Amino acid sequence: MRKSWDEYFMDIAKEVSSRATCDRKFVGCVIVKNKYIISTGYNGSVSGLPHCDEVGHLMVNGHCERTSHAEANAIVQAAKHGVSTDGATAYITASPCWTCFKLLASAGIKRIVFGEFYRDERIFESAKILNIELVDFSKKG
Repeated sequence: MRKSWDEYFMDIAKEVSSRATCDRKFVGCVIVKNKYIISTGYNGSVSGLPHCDEVGHLMVNGHCERTSHAEANAIVQAAKHGVSTDGATAYITASPCWTCFKLLASAGIKRIVFGEFYRDERIFESAKILNIELVDFSKKG
C-alpha cells in the first residue's frame, strides 16, 4: 500500500535526523509546502564551528548549547535561500521545544507533525490560539 504524505515526509525527517551531530537527541525537521520539500534541518552546530561529536557538549543548565535545534536550522536554511515558509507544514521527529515552537509560529508554519512528545506542554494551548494544527504522529497507525 502506498504511504500517506505524512508517513512519507516523517520518514524523510527520520533520515534527516541521522545527520545530527549532538548525540543527546537526534532530531530532524522537514518543511513542506504544497507537497514539496522546501527545507530540512537537524541538530548541529553553527556552520564552521565544531560539533558535539567532535569536541563534546557545551552544557548549560542541563542543555547542550553547542547545537542549534533542527527546526531552527530548517527555518534558517529556508531564509538563507529565500524560500517562504508561510503556510507550510513542519515534520519533526520530536515535538518542538518552546523556543522552536515560537520560531515555527513566527515563520508562518500552519501545521506541525511530530514523531514523539518532547518536554513542553505550552505548545498545545498556544497552537490552539494561533490556529496551528499539531499532529502527534506517534498516535497514528
